[in-house]
Amino acid sequence: MVKKTDKSSGLRRELPNLLDNQLAQLVKESAQQIWLAGMGAFAKAQEGRNKVFEALIKEGTSLQRKTQSAAEEKIGEVTDRMSAMAGDVTSKAGQHWDKLESIFEQRTAKAMNKLGVPTAKDVDALIERVDQLAAAVARLSKQAPVKTAAKAAAKAPAKTAAAKKSTPSTRRAAARKGGA
Repeated sequence: MVKKTDKSSGLRRELPNLLDNQLAQLVKESAQQIWLAGMGAFAKAQEGRNKVFEALIKEGTSLQRKTQSAAEEKIGEVTDRMSAMAGDVTSKAGQHWDKLESIFEQRTAKAMNKLGVPTAKDVDALIERVDQLAAAVARLSKQAPVKTAAKAAAKAPAKTAAAKKSTPSTRRAAARKGGA
């Protein structure tokens, strides 16, 4: 069987290759032109490099100053905002901490009261009462009559007579007291 060759099918196969070759050629020519433009710019830069270089340095220095001052300004603004926010957060946290501390103190006092533990007010009242009693005892001891040696001697024989009437165990205890 004889096959008919179709010219259009061969053209379809070659068309992508042809387009690829043309595209490659265009890219190659563009790259060549870019290269030549770069070489020309380099040559111009070589000729006036000192002037261009100095101008670039001046522009760069000016730009650096502008950006640095703008950055410092922004940093200052952000720092102020952060400080204000930190102050707000600190005050709110302090308020919450105070509330928590108050609740803890109330609950602790309630629990200690149930257990019968005296409060600080109770202890202070007792201290004041003890001080009053100590002062009263001191006043009374200054008013008490002074015992003389004669009164002490008169009471001593009475104690020994009472000791003779007692049991042997009480006599031993009395002897120990008298001997000590």
